[in-house]
Amino acid sequence: MPFSGSASAVAIFPAAAPAVSSPTRLRLPDLLHTTDQFADEVLGGRFDRLLPPGGPPADARWFTRLHTDDELDVWLISWVPGHTTELHDHGGSLGALTVLSGALHEYRWDGEQLRRRRLDAGDQAAFPLGWVHDVVGAPTVAAASTTLSVHAYSPPLTVMSYYEVSERNTVRRTHTELTNGPEG
Repeated sequence: MPFSGSASAVAIFPAAAPAVSSPTRLRLPDLLHTTDQFADEVLGGRFDRLLPPGGPPADARWFTRLHTDDELDVWLISWVPGHTTELHDHGGSLGALTVLSGALHEYRWDGEQLRRRRLDAGDQAAFPLGWVHDVVGAPTVAAASTTLSVHAYSPPLTVMSYYEVSERNTVRRTHTELTNGPEG
């Protein structure tokens, strides 16, 4: 489900309100465009040299970095049905993904409960600051189909926090980790 903003929505702020600064000059639509571009390049064979012999494993999650610079990291990730990344955020990074093949389930904390959405091949999702979610490989009709997705983060991921839903139905941070890899 692509991120889409309403062209008619207008935010009105008091004149004295401080400006909210973004951690990057890139916006969510920029990241969606980036994942779409890299998805085309992956499907066109540009990154075949980065794939393991025989393709991504069918029994384990696998990932490789496709691009990195000071403001952007792009990853190719394969998913195993049922493998969870755990409920997490992306620290101070914005994120986006495009599903190339197969399907993913995303469980997002909406402030009151976890909401699930299914993302199939061709679908996109964007993750603003503060987005807490879990991504799981979803079963597909073609059992042999590998789920592949391209993810972009800006600025590049350096830290992720992990969460649990408490008995009182609130989200509680369990730990924070420095990272040099994609989610989960």
